Order: sequence, then structure tokens, then C-alpha cells
Amino acid sequence: MSPDIILLIITLAGVGALAGLTAGMFGIGGGAVIVPALFYAFTTLGYSSDVTMHMAVGTSTAVIVVNAIRSVRAHNSHGAVDWDLLWPKNALQSYALWIGIGAFVASLWLAPRMSGEHLTMLFAVIATFMALQFIFGRPDFTLCKTVPGGAARPLVGGTIGGLSALMGIGGGSITVPLMAICGVPIHRAVATASGFGLAIALPATIGFIISGWNVTGKPDFSIGYVNLLGFIFVAALAFFTIPVGAKLAHGMNQKRLKLVFGICLLLIALNMARKVVF
Repeated sequence: MSPDIILLIITLAGVGALAGLTAGMFGIGGGAVIVPALFYAFTTLGYSSDVTMHMAVGTSTAVIVVNAIRSVRAHNSHGAVDWDLLWPKNALQSYALWIGIGAFVASLWLAPRMSGEHLTMLFAVIATFMALQFIFGRPDFTLCKTVPGGAARPLVGGTIGGLSALMGIGGGSITVPLMAICGVPIHRAVATASGFGLAIALPATIGFIISGWNVTGKPDFSIGYVNLLGFIFVAALAFFTIPVGAKLAHGMNQKRLKLVFGICLLLIALNMARKVVF
């Protein structure tokens, strides 16, 4: 085994452990950590810039499938998941359904046609505003009393799913602030976001496998835009650290959790912007 592959495996293991903690604590799936780390690893190993970002995003969504399952089970053990919001009896009123459709369309059709730099900057701008609200906003601030329903569900859900899939994230960076300003307590928002992460990641992974199937120049052990080596090592380490993150989240008071989430989200946003600008 070459030194480059050994270094890649060690890096992936560290990324997996950190991604698991973030998934458990903040319901963000760990993609904000996984994507830049995989992008750096693939670039360092000399793979074409035409595929490195797509590979990082596609592999991240595959890892988030595992992270989200583990995370939602951990949060559900605390009774924190809002199943009526996640998947109500009327499937057409389910945010998870429309989020999943948006994620699939974005990964299958939009991803090969859009600039990774533009999407990254868009994420950075939106995430910065959300983070500032968490850090400096009034703890009791709400935009409305309930999460938007009716015709807003397909529009909001599809947009969240599409943007999240294109950025390789579990959507918690968007859904947690959205639920919080709509009156959902932060612990319940974080827990429910882990379920939305699965609704994003599963169809997105399928879409990235299909859209990258015939692309050349990909790293070894890749199926479409999903690298199996990255998936295995990142997912394996994250599997053990997600429950630790969930336990830490439920042991913190609501105000402190909002502050920690806001600071982490701001750092992620600034880092994404730095990669585009510099």
C-alpha cells in the first residue's frame, strides 16, 4: 500500500470522527467537514479538478446516509424527533418527501451543469446570515409560530434538498435555523434535522452515482461520483462518534447550544468563502 493511500486513510478516519460529532451535536450530517477534507485529499493525490469537487460532494452524501440513520436513532432515544413534521400521515405534506425530490433532481441533473465555486459562495453567504442570527439574535426570536405548510412545503422543501445535495451537506445548516425561527425548540430542531439529512442524502447519493457513472479520471474504487474508500473509512469512524455528539447536545442548555451551533456554522461559512476567494 502506497504512502499516499495510507495518508488518505488516516485523514479519512480523522474526518469521520469529527463528522460524527458534528452530526450528533448539530444534526448537520457532517458534510461541512467531509466535503472540504475530501476535496483536499483528492486534490493532493493528483486527481483532476474536473472531478474532485463532485467526488467530494457525492462521497459526502453517501456518508451522510449512514450518519443520518445513526443520528436520528440517537436523538429519537431522547424523544426529540418531531415525526409529525418529518413524515406526517399525508405524505404530500411531508417536508422529507419534497426535500428528497429536490436532492435527487439536483444531484442527477444540476450537479454536472453548475459551478462548484458559485454554489460554495452561495452556501457561505446564506450560512453566515443564519449563524449571525444564532449568535446575536434574541433567544426568543421567532418569525412565525409554526413551520410553513400547504403550497410552501414543495417550494421550501425542494429548495432545501437541492441546495443541500449540491453542497454535499445533510441540510441541518439550513433546516435547523429554519425550524428555530418558526418556533421549534432548538433540541427538537436539531433532532428532526437528522431525519431531513437522510431524506437528502439517500436520493442525492443515487443521483450522484448515476450522473457520474461514465465520467473518467475519477479516483480508484469509485462508483459514479461516490468513492467507496472514502465512504467506508469516514462512515466507520463517524458511526462511533455520533452518539457522543448527541449526548453532548442534550446535556447543554438551549442558549448555549444555539451559540455553539452559530459559531461552528460561521466558521464553516467563512472557510467556504475563503476557498472560493483565495
